[in-house]
Amino acid sequence: MASHRRPKQPSRARVSVFTAAAATAVALSAQVAAHAAPQPNKEDVKTQIDKLQEEQEQAAEKYNGAKERADQLRKQAATLQDQVARSQEQMTQLQTGLAGVAGEQYRTGGIDPSVQLMLSSDPSGYLQKASSVQQASASQSEALKGLLEQQRKLDQEKSEAAAVLTSLDSTTKDLNQAKADVNTKLKAAQDLLNSLSASDRAALKAQQAAADRASRGSDRADLGPLPQASGYAGVAVTMAMSKQGSPYVWGATGPKTFDCSGLMVWAYGQAGISLPRTSQEQGNVGTRVPSLDQAQPGDLVIYGPDRHHVGMYIGNGMVVHAPHTGDVVKVMKADAMPINTIRRV
Repeated sequence: MASHRRPKQPSRARVSVFTAAAATAVALSAQVAAHAAPQPNKEDVKTQIDKLQEEQEQAAEKYNGAKERADQLRKQAATLQDQVARSQEQMTQLQTGLAGVAGEQYRTGGIDPSVQLMLSSDPSGYLQKASSVQQASASQSEALKGLLEQQRKLDQEKSEAAAVLTSLDSTTKDLNQAKADVNTKLKAAQDLLNSLSASDRAALKAQQAAADRASRGSDRADLGPLPQASGYAGVAVTMAMSKQGSPYVWGATGPKTFDCSGLMVWAYGQAGISLPRTSQEQGNVGTRVPSLDQAQPGDLVIYGPDRHHVGMYIGNGMVVHAPHTGDVVKVMKADAMPINTIRRV
């Protein structure tokens, strides 16, 4: 006969344990939620992104300087290597000529002791020994002097080329590090932006777009009638202003994309004036303008204690500049950033 025992019920002790565990889990979840990282505030994120963009531009100007230096060193190394090759060829020709003299003397009855000295492995010692041997003719002595001078020239050129190549290697490392720094800053800024909610990202983008429109002066009447500049400064201003709306790209010098110093290089280049590549170097060109109220269109306005940014004065207290990654060439108030120096090209 089947048994009809009632299923065993959990003890009150076990129920109490389960209930206590569940309560603890709920409490822990509440604590974790309470201590979880808060949703980032878009204004705080914007402040951090602005700082990273400034640091990115600083790194970009270091990259520009290192690239300019590397390009110069490559040209210098190529020139020196060409000189070494030509000098080596001249050296070989001189040695071949002296060897011909020795061969002729051998066929006619033996090598003159002076020629033996000339063909020795120590040309510099020849001139000392020849004076005591009293065998060297004037033409032989001059030939060996030429050989000795050519050897000295060749050694010096080889040494200079080696030094330039060593400097190029060091500069290339600086170039690569600066490039890595730029990319690191850009990634950090993008990661911060991605940390925002979709709605906050959209709001931040709209805020930036509104600021761009106001700064760019799409309503050109806001700029007022700009003073006319003449000569190469006038050409530079016209060319820079014609690039409003062109994207900022670090390391770029136009004609479609620019970084801050690249815009200055390109605009003045259209006027036939060559500027240094970086904002730091541009802060030393021409003559210093004492104050903003004495600035004239075409003057370079250098910003920041480290001179990491530059704009071109256009008049009415405004500059045209290429701000940073994600932005475009536009105008802004000349004193919107701390001015380091103003230079008249």
